[in-house]
Amino acid sequence: MAHRIPSADERLPAYARLRDALASRIASGEWGPNHPIPSEARLAREYGISIGTVRKAVDGLVAEGLLERRQGSGTYLRRPSFDATLFRFFQVRGPDGAPSSIPTSELILRARTKAPKEAEAALGTDDVIGIIRLRSLSDEPVLFEELYIRADRFAGFESLPDSAFGPLLYPLYFDRFGVLVKRATDDLSFGRADEQVAARLKLKPGDPLAIIRRTAFDIDGTPVEWRIARGSAAQFHYRSEIG
Repeated sequence: MAHRIPSADERLPAYARLRDALASRIASGEWGPNHPIPSEARLAREYGISIGTVRKAVDGLVAEGLLERRQGSGTYLRRPSFDATLFRFFQVRGPDGAPSSIPTSELILRARTKAPKEAEAALGTDDVIGIIRLRSLSDEPVLFEELYIRADRFAGFESLPDSAFGPLLYPLYFDRFGVLVKRATDDLSFGRADEQVAARLKLKPGDPLAIIRRTAFDIDGTPVEWRIARGSAAQFHYRSEIG
């Protein structure tokens, strides 16, 4: 099937317009997460342009984190990998004193529900699937999370078998629902543990917490997930390198 490069802005070079066209096809779900996109030669034929122009457009999408090249296999949608980055705020060490690095997750609840006001404001809808889970490092609870995802983008999520869930959710979003989380914003604040959170995190009610609110966006910039993660302020660690 032949395609034409969009000509909305002829001032842009051909590779930039092609990059945007390919990004739109990715956003539409045309290419699944487990299959390579068409080869550069095939894309060149489809659009009637040079392989060099295609390569430059694909290079741009690789640099933006939308695609990844796999040696000898092809070019694929890049799997999101920052679902575990909340742990960068918490310093937990294993029995040998080394930093723990592999999080585990206990899924406590998932159900279709009405979003609380803060999640509704972030997602633009109150029709959501709510998820509660406990995340641990070296068998020690670190984060108590409440998540809300758009029901219209994750139909059937609440009915998935438990075996479908691993420690990270973003790969599941991608593999099962074709939702590619492109970016996320984290807001940090502090508060106190209520009885439920204290019990899950092995704290006392009223103990200080670090609280992270995250909104995650898909490739189109649509918010698809809002979560609030709570962890012990005693384990909180922040480091910034400037210059």
